[in-house]
Amino acid sequence: MENAWLARWREGRIGFHRDAPHPALRRHWPGLAVPAGTKVLVPLCGKSLDMRWLARQGHPVLGIELAPEAVEQFLAEGGEPVSRYRQAGFEVCRQGSVELWRGDVFHFHIEQAAEIGAFYDRAALIALPPATRQRYAFHLAQLIPPGASGLLIGLERAAGEERSGPPFHVPEEEVRELFEPNFRLTLLARGEPEAGSSFREHVWALVRRGPLDEA
Repeated sequence: MENAWLARWREGRIGFHRDAPHPALRRHWPGLAVPAGTKVLVPLCGKSLDMRWLARQGHPVLGIELAPEAVEQFLAEGGEPVSRYRQAGFEVCRQGSVELWRGDVFHFHIEQAAEIGAFYDRAALIALPPATRQRYAFHLAQLIPPGASGLLIGLERAAGEERSGPPFHVPEEEVRELFEPNFRLTLLARGEPEAGSSFREHVWALVRRGPLDEA
């Protein structure tokens, strides 16, 4: 997956990138009632404008991205001063209220996640092949404190469509199987395929379970 993801950015094959904040984020994030000032984790963030939208809502944002092209394009398009430093094997770039940690999301550990109180996944789960998704769901649960909320957007293809990726087909049943051991899930919306696409989105609110929660 790592080489395929990097190749997409090197070659400019980033049709998944949106030139505006995702409508589902704008529609459903307020319903999570995440307090302003809460730091939001955005794994496999690319150069998503969703991060700037979250920052405008008063959230410090911590994005994790492997592709250097994505990081540099995000910073260049922001047009603001950038500070750079290294921490725990990551190159960290800060621009305004957004920090981008360049490196492997699986190398980001709880010691770096101490201030994180929410998360947003629009592109991480669906970028990972099946064998890696279980590892990702468990790793995310280790980074998110009990009671913290997040928004997840999944994609599934129409029945009978080829299921190659990324983005990968991740049906609702798989989302439940992956996350219900550690999160309370609420399905917020189920969309219809966009023009020219065989994918439809499903949008979830997740709340990290605490020690007294029933699975």
